[in-house]
Amino acid sequence: MGSFLLTSLADKVAADPFKKIQGLIQKLIERLLTEAKNEATKKGFCDTELGKARKERDYRFQDANDLSADLAGLEAKEDALTQEIKDLKKDIKEESKALKDATEERAAEKKVNMKTLKTAKEGLDGVNEAILVLKAFYKQAAKAASFLQASPVDEDTAGAGFKGNYKGAQGGMKAVFALLETLASDFDRTLRTTEEAEATAHRDYVGFQQAADASIAGKKTKQDLDEQDLATTETSIKTKTDDMQTAVDLLDKALETLEELKPTCIDTGMSYSERVAKREEEMKALGVALCILDEEKVEDECKKR
Repeated sequence: MGSFLLTSLADKVAADPFKKIQGLIQKLIERLLTEAKNEATKKGFCDTELGKARKERDYRFQDANDLSADLAGLEAKEDALTQEIKDLKKDIKEESKALKDATEERAAEKKVNMKTLKTAKEGLDGVNEAILVLKAFYKQAAKAASFLQASPVDEDTAGAGFKGNYKGAQGGMKAVFALLETLASDFDRTLRTTEEAEATAHRDYVGFQQAADASIAGKKTKQDLDEQDLATTETSIKTKTDDMQTAVDLLDKALETLEELKPTCIDTGMSYSERVAKREEEMKALGVALCILDEEKVEDECKKR
């Protein structure tokens, strides 16, 4: 073709036909060395970042589990307190009603007892008064009879119109007194029985009232404490729920970080050791090829062969 440039290029290639190939092989070796260096740096980066991400993931996972357990405990406590407060309110209502009913019954019973005592006392006083009056009457009648028997007046006449001397029906006196004493005894027994019943009822009521008041007061105090505890528990649940959400968000972020590192540090087709071995095989093969072309053993590596 008569081209000076092509002629000059042909002369250069003829002078050293493998020079260019040697340069390419050397560049490949250098590239592999650079790649090995870069991958070692990358491995250090991946090991560090993967370690941090996995540690963060495990920590946040454990934190979320702990918070979940705390929340379960708090929610169980909330349910128990709610039920206990409900039961206490029911008990307080029932005991208050029972105390009110007992108070009303006691008042009604006392009213009846007081009326009975009043009636019995009045009856006893009346009977006693009647006995005294009759005793006085029969005593006077007996004296009058004795006086009339000793008086000579009207002995020969019909007197005041009565048949014989008036002695106050002395023969029926014992029966009358027996009846009155029986009535007095009945009234007295009624008084004593009613007083005893009233005293017993009052004593029983006072005991019941004191026990009921103490029980109601104790349950009201317990209710107040439970309501305070419930308020604290509900606040803790809200705080723990917020903490739980934060922990879950951080766990998601740690998992996202691992996913982002996965293509670069995990899903590379081969493990780091496999890539290092393969690269060393390639560099060894290239070194052999380079030495084959380096007939004069110019390269340092080739001088050893």
